[in-house]
Amino acid sequence: MPRDDRSTTRTTTARLDIPKDWRRTFVPVYDADAFGRLSERIARFLGTGQFLVYMTATIVFWVVWNIFAPEGLRFDTYPFIFLTLALSLQASYAAPLILLAQNRQEARDRVQYERDRDIDTRTRADMEFLAREMASLRMAVGEVATRDFLRSELKSLLAELDREAPLGPR
Repeated sequence: MPRDDRSTTRTTTARLDIPKDWRRTFVPVYDADAFGRLSERIARFLGTGQFLVYMTATIVFWVVWNIFAPEGLRFDTYPFIFLTLALSLQASYAAPLILLAQNRQEARDRVQYERDRDIDTRTRADMEFLAREMASLRMAVGEVATRDFLRSELKSLLAELDREAPLGPR
């Protein structure tokens, strides 16, 4: 019996002759573009002065708290191992997010570069066409008799007729 395309759009639980797609149940589906946009937002925030101020304030508070707070409330004593671990974790996530954002920007730049190159090619073709048209117009205008040329020709013809004609009335 031939298999029609509509059978693939039905749910797989209703059909026993179509194997279940296990990949969909084991691999979570995520929107790569949404994740890329989120990474760009995070990378954009990591590059601001606001982030530096927040990070500095957090570190200063962390150090001051763990030095001057009562002994029972301190959670990270002097070599601040937990702070170092937290900063390392933040850096280990920030670097790939920044690279992902740069790759997306590079892809956008590549598309814009190709678009600019296409526009440049069309512009050059238009300019060459207009240059050829101007050259043909110049050649055509060079062959057209101008008003000054006609006047000078008529004056020379009139002068020639005056020389050839007798001086008396006609």
